Amino acid sequence: MSSTRFDPILLHRTHFIDEVTCLDEIFDVLDKWPEDKRGLAYDTLLKACRDTANGRFPLSAARENFRRFLKMSGVLAKVEGGPKFDGLINHQIGSA
Repeated sequence: MSSTRFDPILLHRTHFIDEVTCLDEIFDVLDKWPEDKRGLAYDTLLKACRDTANGRFPLSAARENFRRFLKMSGVLAKVEGGPKFDGLINHQIGSA
């Protein structure tokens, strides 16, 4: 399966916002999707993701289809103006 990263897609969860950045994470979201809310759009997205994993569909198109699926489902999150933490990963915290 592809572990190639793409620009994050944010989705609302019960008590937090989740970030999806690769095909494996899309599969994780789809696996946990409520069965009573699955339908044609879900099935189509799942097939596109499987085709992407097998190299028959572009990752960028699977990402866009996932984003549209989340928007249609009402769980696409849009966060603007928040702090950026990209540069903090390599900094040591404390006196160790």
